[in-house]
Amino acid sequence: MSDDEYKIETTDAGASETIPMEAGQIKKGGFIMIKGRPCKVLNIAVSKTGKHGHAKCNFTATDIFTGKKLEDMVPSSHGTTVPIVNKSEWEIIDISEDGELTLMDEAGNQKVDCNLPTIPEGFGDEIRDAWADGENTIMVTVQAAVGEEAVIGFKKENP
Repeated sequence: MSDDEYKIETTDAGASETIPMEAGQIKKGGFIMIKGRPCKVLNIAVSKTGKHGHAKCNFTATDIFTGKKLEDMVPSSHGTTVPIVNKSEWEIIDISEDGELTLMDEAGNQKVDCNLPTIPEGFGDEIRDAWADGENTIMVTVQAAVGEEAVIGFKKENP
């Protein structure tokens, strides 16, 4: 057998994009996966234990990327999944005609796989206008979870 037969295709450390958690442990303002989408919990209504079962948690949440409202009901003692959500700050270096961003972090690393946000309406235009003004440094907050990422905020910083 030669070494060519045992090639490693990926260098993934095996880290999961979600973690398991008991439904009763999730708090308002936290995150939960509903219908395969990462969501931020807006409200939790807990029903009492009935004659035949467990107390149930009614989750009302919004998708962190689309803003769409989703609901789910899970017995409080059962497991569910919680997405690992990361936020990072990046400086805008360039914005292309089609809205593709060129970003740089504090360490000088560049990122070119983000676009101007389309939700909420006009938010991307606000960022483009602030950047076109040219007087300030524009910092954007990029939120990432379950293989997706999007710009969720921006601020102007004076040089």
